[in-house]
Amino acid sequence: MQWEIVVGLETHAQLMTKSKIFSGASTAFGAQPNAQACAVDLALPGVLPVMNKGAVEHAIRFGLAVGAKVAEYSVFARKNYFYPDLPKGYQISQFEIPVVQGGSVSFLVGEHMKTVRLTRAHLEEDAGKSLHEDFAGQSGIDLNRAGTPLLEIVTEPDMRSADEAVAYAKALHTLVTWLGICDGNMQEGSFRCDANVSVRPKGQETFGTRCEIKNLNSFKFLHAAIVYEAQRQIEIIEDGGVIKQETRLYDPDRNETRSMRSKEDSEDYRYFPDPDLPPLTIASAWIDEVKGRMPELPAQKQARYETDLGLPTYDAVTLTASRAMADYFEAALAETGPSHAKPLANWLLGTFSAALNRQDQTPDQAPVKPAHIAGIIKRIADGTLNNKTAKLVFDALWDGEFNDVDACIKGKGLEQISDSGAVEKMIDDVLAAHPGPVAEFKAGKEASFNFLVGQVMRAAKGKANPAQVNDILKRKLNT
Repeated sequence: MQWEIVVGLETHAQLMTKSKIFSGASTAFGAQPNAQACAVDLALPGVLPVMNKGAVEHAIRFGLAVGAKVAEYSVFARKNYFYPDLPKGYQISQFEIPVVQGGSVSFLVGEHMKTVRLTRAHLEEDAGKSLHEDFAGQSGIDLNRAGTPLLEIVTEPDMRSADEAVAYAKALHTLVTWLGICDGNMQEGSFRCDANVSVRPKGQETFGTRCEIKNLNSFKFLHAAIVYEAQRQIEIIEDGGVIKQETRLYDPDRNETRSMRSKEDSEDYRYFPDPDLPPLTIASAWIDEVKGRMPELPAQKQARYETDLGLPTYDAVTLTASRAMADYFEAALAETGPSHAKPLANWLLGTFSAALNRQDQTPDQAPVKPAHIAGIIKRIADGTLNNKTAKLVFDALWDGEFNDVDACIKGKGLEQISDSGAVEKMIDDVLAAHPGPVAEFKAGKEASFNFLVGQVMRAAKGKANPAQVNDILKRKLNT
């Protein structure tokens, strides 16, 4: 039997506010346990929550970015459950009327565009954290995170593979960091996903029973957890078993999901409107004001790069995968001019990105600045550098040997040899020194031509113009 995987994601994006969603306590990461938990976070008797305006504005920005309805009237509810790190015994969230309703996120999966519908995005407070490692036979409770503002972003079950789920999560990560509403730090828990996974026979309309995998804090783990869980469900069904609706966790050490508890439905949480918080009302004028301050979004930049600069879709999507890369590209483009957009994109997505990955750096941290890349592109265009010598210049700039492209070219003697007489002399010498490959080429062995080109470039120490070498060598061999 052929199976289809069905995936929906619930993503918790921690909002970038200095204080918590209902109190004035700090949200800074890394403080000593319980140092940032005030009376409201601890749920002491008599305290009242007060809404954080900055968190609401972040939700508005997100709603506008995904084309959703930003509700001018929404309601906070109490989600009731008992857990040691939830001091109130309930979580303040939104249920029936969320602040962001609908919307969609589009992204590239391989060479194809995919659009995932959003059900909702709602504001809520985070719980605290249970600590098990540092206490022999006991658990500690750290309430620093309690009350941290979250935007929970819920999709429809529109994804059909782990690859699609990861591509969506990356696109969403790009969007929330681009908007400046979340720092996206997955190691610190600022961006984490719950994956709802089910399987069904291909062609079947109804969904299978889903299991939820909680708190996936890396794209690698998200992919691995979905693949494992789908295969687990398929094997159970094919062996005659039945999938139980439950909440599971992913163990990366064993690469498996394990049962945590039976999956609750909404009625199990006994939602009811929070009597301490009035309905959230958002004036249309406020929405219009936020709209006027919105940055150009990744999808808008992608379309502009394709239409105005003639870049392929892949290049446009990859250059806008982070705001830092898009800003870097545009700063370099301002130096080179739009006619050099494609070679600039090639360098950024090739040599530059490889260097970033080796050093685990972001574009704004790179020692090679936009003006440097622009200078390299210009010198390739005017014939001063070829691709090989340009890479040597890049490496020297990256290592801090030079801080100027032209000074590096001069200091390392990398200016390309374009004098046709000098190139012809080197070619004549190579042909005289290698009569065997010359005869093989004339007998039809094309590979010998590449050998001869290599010998000429070696004699020129990589500084000859490769196109010029090819042209002159072909002319001499065919006469």
